[in-house]
Order: sequence, then structure tokens, then C-alpha cells
Amino acid sequence: MNTQRISLDFPADILLALNETENQLVQRIKLALAVQLYKAQKLTVGKAAQIAGLARLQFETALADYNIPVSNLTADEVMDDISKLQ
Repeated sequence: MNTQRISLDFPADILLALNETENQLVQRIKLALAVQLYKAQKLTVGKAAQIAGLARLQFETALADYNIPVSNLTADEVMDDISKLQ
């Protein structure tokens, strides 16, 4: 997988204020970005999981922790799909 590096500048004491390592902050930012882009329907759940650096199931669990539905289907769409499968 090709990657793109993006740099962000933060106050020098941000890691101390958050009591986190640089890697922990990077992971938090990647997850927050992936969640927001998925919520805005800019990315699929698979692509968002990739950005977060998580397996799809792990990312879906994170979405549940934020009370964000994994599927954007309405109840009517689900019922239509069920009827088509019968």
C-alpha cells in the first residue's frame, strides 16, 4: 500500500498535557480522522479502517464506541433487501 505523509504542528508541551506518547497521539488522531470521514460518508468502512490502522472489525467496534452506526441503510432498505433474498 502506498502512503502519504502529512505533518502537523502542535504546541511543544502537548504530549505532556495529554500524558501520551507521540505514537499514542498519532493513533488517536488517525482514529478520529477516520471516524469523522466515515461519519461524513467520505470513506467506506474498509478505507476508514485502513486510515485508522485497524482491522475492519476493530474499526467497527470503535464506531460502536462512538455510537456511530456501521451501516447507513434505513430500516426500509434493510426490509427491501430481506424481501429480495426470500
